[in-house]
Amino acid sequence: MFANKVVLVTGGSSGIGAATVEAFAKEGASVAFVGRNEAKLKEVENRCKQHGANVLVIKADVSKDEEAKTIVQQTIDKFGKLDVLVNNAGILRFASVLQPHILQTFDDIINTNLRSVILITNLAIPHLIATKGNVINVSSVMSSSVKLPGMMPYSISKAGMDHFTRFSALELAPSGVRVNSVNPGPVITDITASSGIPAEKIKETGENTPLGRSSDADEIGDIILYLASDKARSITGSCYVIDNGYLLQ
Repeated sequence: MFANKVVLVTGGSSGIGAATVEAFAKEGASVAFVGRNEAKLKEVENRCKQHGANVLVIKADVSKDEEAKTIVQQTIDKFGKLDVLVNNAGILRFASVLQPHILQTFDDIINTNLRSVILITNLAIPHLIATKGNVINVSSVMSSSVKLPGMMPYSISKAGMDHFTRFSALELAPSGVRVNSVNPGPVITDITASSGIPAEKIKETGENTPLGRSSDADEIGDIILYLASDKARSITGSCYVIDNGYLLQ
């Protein structure tokens, strides 16, 4: 499905990002992927090579402008073009407006989850226009939910991402570039472990959804592949919820 296509995935060393990288590799894409953990990046690279994929591993911290600015150019230098950008890199931290460290936590989350998305997308736009490519942003059901105290900074970052998705879709449509987001509910990935949330808590949240389960990272990857494909050629500015009914409650 993606033979002769070039895909760039941020946050590609684990969780949803790693599942997405491998899914594109299986479909014949050349994939550049970004992360901070060298060991995990190597694991993903090895799995992709088992599928015969051409890959580029980029070790970078997207929250640092000087590193984020190099990501698109490294991809172009290696593959010569860019067809799909998947903005997946993100962090989850808890902070209440009642706490003194709220602004530090807010800044850390915004810099990684939203500012980097705007920067990398902006740098990718000329190349995406050239290929009539598309962008998929990995958002969250928390962009429209206030069920969990302490999630305010994270939720704001994802609400901002949803609006960025819609505005950039509108502005890029005349150039033939589509922009969509995927908004997962409970998914057991490394982002939850690094935030201090026990996996049991995510599993419990999933069990309490109408469908009684959490999603697997591979399921999110499947939706991303669909939105990136020509099968979704009429879809832009959409935020695709995949949450086992979490938002219905």
